[in-house]
Amino acid sequence: MAKKGKAPGLTGAPINPQAVTGKMTAAELIDTAFLAYNGRRLRDACRLFTEKMLEPDVTVGISVTGALTPAGLGMSCLIPLIENGFVDWMVSTGANLYHDTHFGIGLKMFQGSADTDDVALREAGVVRIYDIFFDYRVLLSTDSFFRELARADEFQHPMSTAEFHYRAGRYVAEREKVLKLNRRSLLAAAYRHGMPIYTSSPGDSSIGMNLALLEVEGYQLRIDPLADVNETASIVYAAKKAGGRSAVFILGGGSPKNFVLQTEPQIQEVMGVAEKGHDYFLQVTDARPDTGGLSGATPSEAVSWGKIDPNQLPDSVVCYVDSTVALPLITAYALARRKPRKLRRLYEKRDVMMQLLADSYEKVRRQRHKRGEA
Repeated sequence: MAKKGKAPGLTGAPINPQAVTGKMTAAELIDTAFLAYNGRRLRDACRLFTEKMLEPDVTVGISVTGALTPAGLGMSCLIPLIENGFVDWMVSTGANLYHDTHFGIGLKMFQGSADTDDVALREAGVVRIYDIFFDYRVLLSTDSFFRELARADEFQHPMSTAEFHYRAGRYVAEREKVLKLNRRSLLAAAYRHGMPIYTSSPGDSSIGMNLALLEVEGYQLRIDPLADVNETASIVYAAKKAGGRSAVFILGGGSPKNFVLQTEPQIQEVMGVAEKGHDYFLQVTDARPDTGGLSGATPSEAVSWGKIDPNQLPDSVVCYVDSTVALPLITAYALARRKPRKLRRLYEKRDVMMQLLADSYEKVRRQRHKRGEA
């Protein structure tokens, strides 16, 4: 005979939602109607981000893959997250930043149909990103914009991608002001709010292609991806060293996902500085884990690399939903449930954070030397 009380698995809240109405806010809809399957995962993602990752002592890094800025998600979601202090640093594909710039310098992209004849589009000088269309001259104008700014004296030295994006963001912000545009560019918003943006593969975009051309012309700008590795690690280390926590919010996967996560192995494995891993892990992806690709790799797998603190594994959510669906809902939920946080302006603290990490590594080096280790 079964023991009295609820059977295992029957201790959760009952499924008994109220009827959906047209008067509900997005946050109310998520809380009351997203009860199972990937809807439930999305609700868990919203709550993890809002209730735990946005606590005052948590530094939030976000990675951005997929063509999100061409779809308008830079303007609709990422800029509000930056303005409200809900993300503190970013790793993005160069393509997202390149297409983001179109909007900031007054160029346009249009909604279209993915079924359109691509041969006809090519003949008409129209470029397609699935169902987003734009004139080929948009590419040429944006190429010219980046080449022009990168020829300026302030760019003629080696720099991290964060420094390049910050300086470029100032030019985009000035163009927005001249054109009387408001809150169009992610790069401009990051510049205004002192938020560093990194690109894990700086040569893999039209921005990188144009900077490569300037190298052929003899200009001295050099993007230093190794500086990015150290700077991003220093952001995480400084947050944890000060008694705070670190969270990662991953949109998609790919190289930016690894770059935001590898900060902990850089600290622990390569530098030998004691650390435990990121405290919170939130990923929105449509990739499966069983193919072996990084985009589908789970938080538990990341534990084996030292990327995620194993003690914090319950505070990890993988939401199997398209980012274009999930990001607006997560953003709306957070804005409804959380007050703005104080801006960390981490770009302006890079030197201090790097010195903290360098000092800790020097202590490790001295200890290794005493033990006769390499």
